[in-house]
Amino acid sequence: MYKRILLATDGSEHSQRSTEHAIHLAKSSEGTIDVVFVIDGDTSKKDVLHHGNKFEITKRRREKIQPIEERLEQSEVPYEVHMIHGEPGPTIVKFANEGEYDCAIVGSRGLNQLQTLVLGSVSHKIAKRVECPVMIVK
Repeated sequence: MYKRILLATDGSEHSQRSTEHAIHLAKSSEGTIDVVFVIDGDTSKKDVLHHGNKFEITKRRREKIQPIEERLEQSEVPYEVHMIHGEPGPTIVKFANEGEYDCAIVGSRGLNQLQTLVLGSVSHKIAKRVECPVMIVK
């Protein structure tokens, strides 16, 4: 049922918990997982200013999602990592809708009601705009 699963991650604790759910779904249906990590403009600028060379920047970005990749390796579920640039919410939505996924999984950031009202959360944007079923993991 869930052959193609999109796992949106930022390397946070919530992302690590959502990884476990993605693995469970993938194993139960012999599916694959596409991990998407979005680099926003501000982060990209800071990385260039602080680290300068491309190799170091790429290395530091991979370190953020290293625990997720390690867990996926242990699970032996086929996966692929996609590092893309843009604003997280719309970029993930576009990626998901173009990829024809069966399910998208994202961790909740736990914003309070006022923050969510004023800022909006990435998980809320994904749930609202992605065309496939979305699982938000607390």
